Amino acid sequence: FSARGAARKRQRWSLSRQVQGTGGSSAVSKCSAAARGYIQDRFLRLLVGQRRRRRAPLVHRGYYIRARAVDHCVQDFLLKTHSHPRTQILSLGAGFDSLYFRLKDMGLLHHTVVYEVDFPNVAWQKATLIKRTEELSALVGDVGGEELGVITFSGEDYKLLGVDLSELPELERALEQAGLDNEVPTLFIAEVVLTYMENSRSDALIQWAAERFSRACFLLYEQMHPEDPFGRVMQQHFRQLNSALHSLAQYPDCEAQQRRFLEKGWTECSVMDMNEFFTCCTPEDEQRRVQALEPFDEYEEWHLKCSHYFVLTASKGMEPSWTPLLPISHHDGPVRMAGSITAAVCARCLEVSGLRRYGHRSVLIKPNVILTTGGFGEEDGQHCRMRNFHVLIKRAGCWRAGCVKHKSADTRWDERLYHTVSCLSNSLALVVGGRTSPSSAALGMLWLKFPENCNASDPEDMTVELVSLQPAAEPAALRWRHSTTEVIFKGEKYLFLYGGRSATEPVLGDWYFLHTQELSCAVIPVEGPIPESRHSHSACGWKGGVLIAGGLGAAEQPLGSVFFLRELEHGFQWQTVETHPPLIPRYSHTAHVHDGKLLLVGGVWFHSSSVPGITVIDLVTGLCLDYTINVEHLEWPLMLHNHSSVFLPDEKELLLIGGGGNCFSFGTHLNPELVSLSLSDILTSS
Repeated sequence: FSARGAARKRQRWSLSRQVQGTGGSSAVSKCSAAARGYIQDRFLRLLVGQRRRRRAPLVHRGYYIRARAVDHCVQDFLLKTHSHPRTQILSLGAGFDSLYFRLKDMGLLHHTVVYEVDFPNVAWQKATLIKRTEELSALVGDVGGEELGVITFSGEDYKLLGVDLSELPELERALEQAGLDNEVPTLFIAEVVLTYMENSRSDALIQWAAERFSRACFLLYEQMHPEDPFGRVMQQHFRQLNSALHSLAQYPDCEAQQRRFLEKGWTECSVMDMNEFFTCCTPEDEQRRVQALEPFDEYEEWHLKCSHYFVLTASKGMEPSWTPLLPISHHDGPVRMAGSITAAVCARCLEVSGLRRYGHRSVLIKPNVILTTGGFGEEDGQHCRMRNFHVLIKRAGCWRAGCVKHKSADTRWDERLYHTVSCLSNSLALVVGGRTSPSSAALGMLWLKFPENCNASDPEDMTVELVSLQPAAEPAALRWRHSTTEVIFKGEKYLFLYGGRSATEPVLGDWYFLHTQELSCAVIPVEGPIPESRHSHSACGWKGGVLIAGGLGAAEQPLGSVFFLRELEHGFQWQTVETHPPLIPRYSHTAHVHDGKLLLVGGVWFHSSSVPGITVIDLVTGLCLDYTINVEHLEWPLMLHNHSSVFLPDEKELLLIGGGGNCFSFGTHLNPELVSLSLSDILTSS
């Protein structure tokens, strides 16, 4: 038994080294966020030292919301216990966190002692750093002398202990030695710590805290939802770091974590995901401040990251009760699904490597020929903005893919993302807008010319010509994440350009009618209730008008409204399309109309219990039905945002092309293959 025990201890020591690496990376990311103004913390740079690195805006936002949640709950605890003569904070797995120094500097620790616990070598490193840094040691009031045993640093209101949290008896002895009092109101903090421990050990720690302390509060911040596409990428990332997330299998969501704490002796427990925290517990002016700090265009990844992390607060014996998380109505149950659609990888003759991309556009330029342009993806073995066009041609029931030559004497493609492509004839398509980076001005218009007859069996025989445009309507095109839809007014064809965003305006709500011949803006009256500004919505032509659905609004909140712009004798009119049950707000989806039904495909919503599949809205009755996509036949996560889709009405087949994105700091996922969905059953039944 002792040999097996020693082996398990060696294994835990090896894993602890990997976990410590995640803690160091976290401190560097927090420091980068502080340097850009997301959080006010002058102590992080002192604790991180020479390891400082500049992180991406998406990572800054992720660590901002984590720090915001912890500070919100900690300061609420200190406020609610202000009348007590003594209180305690015990930070589990504190790493190089600066919490104590910030609270001390703000004058919030008049009668509170902060205890920090981490692996012995981490605690010793931090203790050494504090002693060597005058700004830190002056705040903590070093009592001098060498500390012995597990207590690596001891000040009047700060104790730093080097103990393995998974060894509960050792932890209890060390805390008793350091002076922790189990009769004093105590806040336990665990930021992405317990999940690295075996569940039996983390459960034991949670139960021990409830049983041994008469007045206690617990603050937990961790991951959840391991089995959806983003969750699978997240899990794979931590497995590759040899830092598996143990809690996820047994406690996969907010409800399971809440039951866990209540069953382990805590009498009150509240939990919310980070989308809910940002929306409900962060003041609107603070939301706007953060959203304006840096050029940003990774909304999908930000919201997906937030839906995969939660903040939990639990308490027992507290009078008055400790409830820092406002009660909200997020427990509205899972989305009711009308059925399931099976996804299948398309049979094909050639590798579709060029379709691994997101932020692109795919358009049916003629029967059985699909042109895909732009986006960010994989080209020549590297992740980059896509330079090449790709075409899919169906021959004998098989889709054949290849790279398309494009030529131009003086016109550049500019490697754009989030543009639109509208096919106006058998040989002509119009590209409108798009961007290179969020901080750059949007791009204008281009013609794409291709052969009228495309009978070549090899896609690579096809050529697309780029033709530069500088029409009078060019200023209207300077946007991205917008829509362009063909409409008809008095027998004339127009492109209806709507919404989107620009480098200076985070969301647009204007529209233009572009005459398809001269590409000039026509003045056509529009009446009715004006839709709120949005981008990343869907737009489909129907009965000569346009159906607009969903999108992301001005406050970076998904929208659930559907509008129909219908033709009148003297102009157009906006009409609200009522749905029942109400459409779940979403954005970054695609859409198609078939036989009086609006099909919404994928996207991002805040319902973290599931991911969007296919939604069918009957445009006559307003009936709204949601269907899951069965991905059991796919060997990879299917991420249906920033994708493109093409609907083939004769076959009632939906093709899903590309999609995915940067999964926070967990890596980039790009859907690798062309996916086919047969919609025959649901279009008949719905």
